Amino acid sequence: MDVAVLEIGGSHVTAAVVSSGSWAVDVVERADLESRKAAEVVLDQLAAAARKLPLANGLAVALPGPFDFATGVAWYRGQGKFDHLYGYKVGERLRGLLDLDQILFMNDAEAFAVGEWTAGAVREVDRCVGVTIGTGIGTAFLADGRVVRAGETVPPGGELYKTSYDGKPLEDWISARAILRAYFARTGTEEPEIGVKEIADRAREGTGDAREVLVEAFGVLAAALPPWLERFGVTKVVLGGSISGAFDIVREVFDFDVAATEDTEHSALIGAAAHYVRSR
Repeated sequence: MDVAVLEIGGSHVTAAVVSSGSWAVDVVERADLESRKAAEVVLDQLAAAARKLPLANGLAVALPGPFDFATGVAWYRGQGKFDHLYGYKVGERLRGLLDLDQILFMNDAEAFAVGEWTAGAVREVDRCVGVTIGTGIGTAFLADGRVVRAGETVPPGGELYKTSYDGKPLEDWISARAILRAYFARTGTEEPEIGVKEIADRAREGTGDAREVLVEAFGVLAAALPPWLERFGVTKVVLGGSISGAFDIVREVFDFDVAATEDTEHSALIGAAAHYVRSR
């Protein structure tokens, strides 16, 4: 079965076809997404990407929260992206634009983890965690490939970003903004044009400040995760998201079994497709 999938980020939308069973991914298009524009503009761009796909079997969509994945209603506010979608019935509108009944929404961090369990670094591991690190932190705790969001063995809603470390929200320690802020504070400079990738490149080139900032940020993650890993019985962790590209620099801070994905975007596409197939 071929599954049509959209993977939506703050600045892009990827349209792909995933073949269930082999989990081969055929990326049809990766297009810019003007997420700060009016709701109708954003929905028109999403629909345009979806129309490039074979939709006979419906559509799976992976996207970030806050979003009501069951009803298809967006609740973005103050995030610098999708703010005009607050309270907007994305699912209803997208079904209308595409003349399509079957659309299934999934959290992108959960899609990543399920994709890695289906065909990646934690394939068929009984108890594992996927952590995506970018503008924020996304997590998914999986038991036999299924997301667990409730109970005392996982953070509230299964979302690690809702926890704190040393009196501060975890994302104030490890996220793109946190790493950039720490780097600028350490160097006494402001470089608006750089991101975490450039800091990682400098670390590899031998810049001590860059390396120390990354080690400190990932060190917090390495300290914050173990209590939850123990409670949930996790045997392996997989990292994804743009900042996971710095894993080669910070591998030493982790004293548990952890790997970085080979392809965050493909994993999310596979995970959304796998979830869609299971849900039919």
